[in-house]
Amino acid sequence: MFNGIIKNLGKITSIQKNKNSYIIGITTNLKVTKKMIGSSISCDGICLTLYSFKKKKLFFYLSNETIKRSNFSKKKIGDKINIEKSLKHGDELSGHYVQGHIDTVGKIKNISISDKTWILRINIDNKFERFIVEKASIHINGVSLTISKKLKNSFEISVIPHTLKLTNLQNLKIGDFVNIEFDIFGKYILDISK
Repeated sequence: MFNGIIKNLGKITSIQKNKNSYIIGITTNLKVTKKMIGSSISCDGICLTLYSFKKKKLFFYLSNETIKRSNFSKKKIGDKINIEKSLKHGDELSGHYVQGHIDTVGKIKNISISDKTWILRINIDNKFERFIVEKASIHINGVSLTISKKLKNSFEISVIPHTLKLTNLQNLKIGDFVNIEFDIFGKYILDISK
C-alpha cells in the first residue's frame, strides 16, 4: 500500500528483455537494506518487488502482465522513475490509498500552463470513463493527484510547481503514456453496484 507522495526519483540504467519478462535496474538515492529484499516499492505507480540491489542500483522483475498493462513497454535507459516505499503503520497519509495495481495507460493529449501550474489532459479508453469523477483522487505515474475536469474519453489534472519539481511529470510531452490507477474506494463501490 502506498499514498502517492513522491520523495525519490530513480533513473533506469539497465533493461534486460527476456521473452515474456524484463529485469530492470533503477539507480536511486532511496535507502534500502538486505531486510527489504522481497519488499514492495512503487516504480511509476507500479507495485514491484525488490529482488536485488547493488549499492544505489535496485533490480526488479517485471512479468508479461505488468509490461502489457503499464507504460514500461515504452521505457528506455535514462528515463526517470517516480519511486515510493510502501507505507508502514503510523506513516503520515497525505495523498490517498494506492495499491500500485495499474488499471490502464493514458496518453497525454494536451499540456497547458496557467501561471506555474501544468494542466494535463489525458486520454483514456471509454470503458474507464465511469471511474472519472471530478475532485476524486487519481494516481498518475505514482503521484497522488486530483481530477479537475471530466471530458469525453479524457480528463484533466492540475499539477502544482512543487509536485512538478519532485516528480517525473515535469518531463511529460504530448503523446507520452502514463500509468493510471483509479481511486480504490470508487472502484469497489462501482463494482458492488453493478
